[in-house]
Amino acid sequence: KKRKDKTMPLESATAAILAHIAAEAGPELYDMAVTESREMYREMQPDLPEIVVYSVEDTTIEGPAGPIPVRIYRPSAAPAPVHVHFHGGGWVIGDLDTHDRDCREICLGADCIVVAVDYRLAPEHIFPAAPEDCYAALCWATANKGLLGGLPGPVSVGGDSAGGNLAAAVALMARDRNGPAIAMQLLIYPVIDATMESESYRDNADGYLLSRTMMAWFWDLYCPDVDLRADPLASPITAEDLSALPPALVMTAEFDPLRDEGEAYAQRLKAAGVEVEVRRFDGLVHGFFSQAGIIEAAREGVDLAVKALGKAHNRAS
Repeated sequence: KKRKDKTMPLESATAAILAHIAAEAGPELYDMAVTESREMYREMQPDLPEIVVYSVEDTTIEGPAGPIPVRIYRPSAAPAPVHVHFHGGGWVIGDLDTHDRDCREICLGADCIVVAVDYRLAPEHIFPAAPEDCYAALCWATANKGLLGGLPGPVSVGGDSAGGNLAAAVALMARDRNGPAIAMQLLIYPVIDATMESESYRDNADGYLLSRTMMAWFWDLYCPDVDLRADPLASPITAEDLSALPPALVMTAEFDPLRDEGEAYAQRLKAAGVEVEVRRFDGLVHGFFSQAGIIEAAREGVDLAVKALGKAHNRAS
């Protein structure tokens, strides 16, 4: 199938990575048992020098269905703002280790305490287990700011892909449940719409790391009841009212099936009077945020995110 002309070619390092993956021709994550795909996803993470932060602590917090593991990153001994972060991986794969580097980048770059949340995964725990765990983590981080060494003022939330979906869901939950104030929502190429019918889903269905088939697999495992996918906590774009939500930074990638739904959500937030910055990263694919150590163009995305978080925390304090 011939692809439409794109506004910009693939970024060169990204193109090389995709060519390498295509040449390997191994099994797809969705063709394996879930336990195997989780292991494969761990192995796929780039082997890069560690980003050293002041301290890292693994602990558990009380969740709606038992303890939730969290990892707490501190940039220094001094009090700092708090950011609650949800990892990507289609609600099925991904964990504290696969997104450890992202959290270290945010911790140092935004000079904030990061609470990374190991929410329950599908298919063992289907929707709405993940958003409920993430909301519990927001409430815990807010209530325990002092214990964490956090500064006064609201915490921020964020995540990539499925984690971006959960950050958007948590922002809706906090508003509708009279929950904690949120300084900002950092939505990195978020999953926003379960319908998978956008132009970017057609143009970028295959060959750009995240495929349409893989997203369908994730949705089937995470929310097997198709009707439930229209719930705003699964597909935030279905929320009738998007007013009174925290400021948002929405980052998308040109060659990503999720590009259009992220940008559509940003426009809906803007129309509802929410302060939004939206940035498309041309030439890049889904997952670029984690590649900032090897792809220079991706570094710009990390820089934008940490600057926005720093600004939001300063303003909210």
